[in-house]
Amino acid sequence: MQDLLTEIRGCQVCKAHLPLEPRPIVAGSINSKIILVSQAPGRKAHVENKAWDDPSGRKLREWLGVTDDEFYNPGNFGILPMGFCYPGKGKTGDLPPRKECAPLWHSKVWEQFENVKLILLIGKYAQDQYLGKQSKKNLTDNVLHYEEYLPKFFLLPHPSPVNRFWRSKNPWFEDEVVGELQKLVAGILQKR
Repeated sequence: MQDLLTEIRGCQVCKAHLPLEPRPIVAGSINSKIILVSQAPGRKAHVENKAWDDPSGRKLREWLGVTDDEFYNPGNFGILPMGFCYPGKGKTGDLPPRKECAPLWHSKVWEQFENVKLILLIGKYAQDQYLGKQSKKNLTDNVLHYEEYLPKFFLLPHPSPVNRFWRSKNPWFEDEVVGELQKLVAGILQKR
């Protein structure tokens, strides 16, 4: 597994299309229990070479009910974005993840995992890719019907501060769904 992650971290396939030098961010071990499939690292993650070390990551850890140490333990969580490098800035946030990464690398990474209990599909890019025709018309419907995708997948909106309007319009998510997610995660990680 570590050899594959090292190979991915050296990938230069998208170099000509990126605003910064390629710096693929991916993490995990053969024992990772929960896999986070999200969009692509942000600029801060690129600069610091650490996924989810920003306000989005703090909100995600709050939703999961885990500490930083639990989150960054690769035996607990694997990090597998749809695009491994920062794609650049768009009008209302970052650009979509590059389309080359998932087809090139995801299946090779999945072959390495031996202990996956749950896959978190964070945001519409990950949900569309992994759910295919089972994906509903929009992210809200996907997340609202998260139970349909269990026990394999748990669907989440992206925890970005940009999505605070979505969260304020959909209070049921943090009132009801987050508690169910925390129970599931605690059971998988055998937290008391």
